[in-house]
Amino acid sequence: MTPVESVLDGLRANLPVAPVSRFEIGLRRVGLVIVDEVNGFATVGGGNLAPHAPDIQVDAMIRETDRLARSFVDAGRPILVFLDSHQPGQAEPPYPPHCERGTGEDELVPALKWVERAKGVTLMPKDCINGFVGAIDVLSGRNLVVDWIVRNRLDAVIVGGICTDICVMDFVLTLLSARNHGMLGDLRDVVVHDGACATYDLSRENAFAAGLPETASHPQGITHHIGLYMMASRGAIIAGDVE
Repeated sequence: MTPVESVLDGLRANLPVAPVSRFEIGLRRVGLVIVDEVNGFATVGGGNLAPHAPDIQVDAMIRETDRLARSFVDAGRPILVFLDSHQPGQAEPPYPPHCERGTGEDELVPALKWVERAKGVTLMPKDCINGFVGAIDVLSGRNLVVDWIVRNRLDAVIVGGICTDICVMDFVLTLLSARNHGMLGDLRDVVVHDGACATYDLSRENAFAAGLPETASHPQGITHHIGLYMMASRGAIIAGDVE
């Protein structure tokens, strides 16, 4: 057992997530939120923050997102798609330049490109980690996520995307607080689909080799679990599958 596997086993034992085996949509008013499955994060060689080689977790996320998105479109259910998108030169510490407009990095991965043209899909470019914050119109103060949820009278949303412990987690935690604050109409359940989420892998050794500090180390299995645990501990439903 590697040191990372040992830590992950310890986390699973002491910080259990216990996902529901299957979340049944049934007749509920459910929307799908896809977070940042763009070239700059999920296509091999797609940018500074993209995987350098094929990644099993990322590939599985894209396949499951495609399955869910097709079923939502077929059923006439609404979909909200976040696209990480920055003006050239716009800084977002602590990360290097990424997903700049005009580079193609801020476009959906090829397998999901069809979603842009599908009926019932709302595309939402964002220039910060937290999509809920990125959806605030700085001129009017309106929040486009709130408007989307209330307009569609949603009582649940299913969230997937990348990265589990960064953009997905920040959005979900803020959404839960907004729900508890009474901002989201009928919304009751925020569901995170484990199989439709992914994060990146950066070993301590590779971080050093790239000239990064040791704090840049980001073991995929551990950070994915931590993201799921933090969302579950705040009230999100973690689902192993969505029917």
